[in-house]
Amino acid sequence: MTKAVFFDFYYTLCVWGLPLEESLQKIAERYKFDIDWALYDEVVLNLFAEASDTDPSNHSLLATMDKIVESYCDFMKNLGVREHADQMAWELLQAGHSLFAANVASLYDDTVPTLQRLKDDGYKLAIVSNWDTPLDPLAERLGIAHFFDIIVASHDVRVRSAKPDPHIFKYTLKAVGVSAKETVHVGDTFEADIIGAQGVGIRPILIDREGSQVGRWNETIRSLAELPELI
Repeated sequence: MTKAVFFDFYYTLCVWGLPLEESLQKIAERYKFDIDWALYDEVVLNLFAEASDTDPSNHSLLATMDKIVESYCDFMKNLGVREHADQMAWELLQAGHSLFAANVASLYDDTVPTLQRLKDDGYKLAIVSNWDTPLDPLAERLGIAHFFDIIVASHDVRVRSAKPDPHIFKYTLKAVGVSAKETVHVGDTFEADIIGAQGVGIRPILIDREGSQVGRWNETIRSLAELPELI
């Protein structure tokens, strides 16, 4: 019998409001810089290999901030920016990175109704997220923190484990007070969420909002609204 539902955070419960490309275009126009979009597709991959991919076991928040800022500065320079690259990078950070622009995060329309339904039905709820900065304040700002028994971020010094590592799931199971067999985990990333949850005996459900992972997992939903009936 299912007693608890764990959720990934980004692209499962929420999304960032302004795409990176739009923010970058605005900044480029302000600084009179022409973006080579073919080059963008190549260098943007390195931008997202940030602190969330670092080893949580030796994580430092200040070091994370340094790494994030450095990666954005390198990104601008790799786009060919020769003047004001560092300042443009800071503007891009303030426009969209979670550490500097939490206000641009927005919930999916199905998030609150689904969380409320599950809470009303008596399920224990948790967030299990690979997140390199404190996540509780962001969940509070979004108005969903009260739904959860615990919010677990991979780089929290109390956790220091990133999905698909088993420890982050086991840590959450213990905190919530349920067994793996009593738990469902919902997330959008196959390796982190599906393989990770399955590895500790939690039933995984893939959320594929864009329909880009058709046929990849037998229990797949397009909307959180489908979840209550499925579990």
